[in-house]
Amino acid sequence: MEQRVLGRTGRSVSVVGLGTWQLGGEWGDVPDDDGLAVFDAAVQEGVTFFDTADAYGDGRSEQLIGRFLRERGAGSADDITVATKMGRRVDQVPENYSLSNFRAWTDRSRSNLGVDTLDLVQLHCPPTPVYSDDAVYDALDTLVEDGAIANYGVSVEKVEEALAAIARPHVATVQIIVNALRLKPLERVFPAAAEAGVGIIVRVPLASGLLSGKYDASTTFAHDDHRTFNRDGSAFDVGETFSGVDFSTGVAAAEKFGELVDGEAPDGVTSAQAAIAWLWQHPEVSSVIPGARNVDQVRSNAAAGRVAPLGDGFDRGVHRIYDEHLREAIHPRW
Repeated sequence: MEQRVLGRTGRSVSVVGLGTWQLGGEWGDVPDDDGLAVFDAAVQEGVTFFDTADAYGDGRSEQLIGRFLRERGAGSADDITVATKMGRRVDQVPENYSLSNFRAWTDRSRSNLGVDTLDLVQLHCPPTPVYSDDAVYDALDTLVEDGAIANYGVSVEKVEEALAAIARPHVATVQIIVNALRLKPLERVFPAAAEAGVGIIVRVPLASGLLSGKYDASTTFAHDDHRTFNRDGSAFDVGETFSGVDFSTGVAAAEKFGELVDGEAPDGVTSAQAAIAWLWQHPEVSSVIPGARNVDQVRSNAAAGRVAPLGDGFDRGVHRIYDEHLREAIHPRW
């Protein structure tokens, strides 16, 4: 699988990584052995980038990754980059983003992962004022100087938050929602990040599964799946579930995307694989991080990292679907 430099970290990572939110518990329970099998399959497929957070299962996702790295043995931490996130385990007020809290949070993540220095720590979608606070970046610089973290970045909900972070000289990466149903970051964030040398990590590439082509208007999800309890954004930002797209609208747009895949993508490429491939084939993207709950999903997602260029016709089709079905409702919000 193609490797790209992860922004200002200088590390090389696979263009398709692995998001591990699904292994924390907010998508339904996944047994430990199944989670470890997902990590093993991902590495076999050439995935070298894992994204996690201290809030995923209140540390369970980090702990599983740490166990996997230990059981792999010598050298495992050298060929896999692990990015974690911090800040969502406390009340979401700017004053909680302080050096003392950062130290406590990163100490916990280092313990969970079993490492002395975290490869990359990202602020986990904090309140908007945090992205413009000089003291926050000073505190993150202190953690680098102390050796607790090697690099830091941000995870954002909004384009304006990404642009504020990109302007900071030591921000290595920006993680943001981009997919065929949510295109606004292509216009402003991608060029700004490329000019600054900041890596882009793309999350929610399948719009919480809509772009897999497997759902219809009658689809339901488990009670402990965020696609059930966060449709209205009551648990966290509504944009994290189905990318903020109304479910029925998203299903209709996803059907059009499936037709585009049938007409423009190489034979044998699934809707989900095309959605992931279309993202990493933007040169500004360092890694796309679809999640997976089982080995088949992770192998299928990783195969998207080997899809041949989809071409201009496919790209035009994505933009046409967005303009006709989604732009008016989605573009102004994030």
